[in-house]
Amino acid sequence: MAFTALDVKKLREMTNVGMMDCKAALAATDGDMDKAVDWLREKGLAKAAKKADRIAAEGVAYATVVDGVGVVIEVNSETDFAAKTDSFMDLVKNLAVVVAQQNPADVEALKACTYPNSTLTVTEIMQEKVMSIGENMQIRRFDRFATGTSVAYVHMGGTHGVLVNLEVEGDIDATEIGKNVAMQIAAMNAKYWDKTLVPQAEIDKELSVQLALMENDPKMASKPAQVKEKIAAGKINAFFKDICLLQQDFVRSDLFQGDVAGYIADAGKKLGGKVTFVNAIHYVKGEGIEKKEENFAAEVAAQIAGAK
Repeated sequence: MAFTALDVKKLREMTNVGMMDCKAALAATDGDMDKAVDWLREKGLAKAAKKADRIAAEGVAYATVVDGVGVVIEVNSETDFAAKTDSFMDLVKNLAVVVAQQNPADVEALKACTYPNSTLTVTEIMQEKVMSIGENMQIRRFDRFATGTSVAYVHMGGTHGVLVNLEVEGDIDATEIGKNVAMQIAAMNAKYWDKTLVPQAEIDKELSVQLALMENDPKMASKPAQVKEKIAAGKINAFFKDICLLQQDFVRSDLFQGDVAGYIADAGKKLGGKVTFVNAIHYVKGEGIEKKEENFAAEVAAQIAGAK
């Protein structure tokens, strides 16, 4: 598999490793991006990679709780300017109400629902909004929690929408706990909620990376295989702390020093009840959407040439 300079650039963005090392990694793995990441990690040159192929699109990721039903929704627009208008945000908030109250099965079903305080459908209202705002708008996705205690959090005006679902025992208000967990999710972007959800294949892959690191370390290479395997197994807890929400160090160390699971248990106990994390949904605005790249200088030059 051949690779290009753009592939080298992408690998560098994914791993923060130097250009020449990225080129060597792609050459060694025949251009396979995932294998190149592992190759760099095994050489001790890169930490666990975060995908760099998520290109931002405009709009908002929004979360709310309506009559006890938690809703998270993403609605996209062409420009950030349109997304910040009152008209656009009113649309998003009303769409969340529709999701909570009418429980549509998917986006197409949502479009066929009746819009709040209207006899029109969501599709008809959106057509009116497109005409008034002057931009194309699309409902991208939504989800909801109908049971348990849901807490919503919207970060930076809609760059992230997070919905946390908790099981609460006792007559306590767990809103602050849920919000702090939601803020952790937005900040740290865990891949899994708990270590029990990590596939065994991924754990085995991490073990192999740790073993390869030791094989490439002159100080460790001569140690017995059993010792290296034991050390690698010990590294898995650190691996979980990187990618699993409940095992991550709680970022609000002013409130609690320990992992997120410990914070939830401790905070619930201090309130006189018990709080358990059940699930969460995290939307990042524009996540995975390919956005057309505009060359502003070229566009202006073309307009000037056309005016002559």
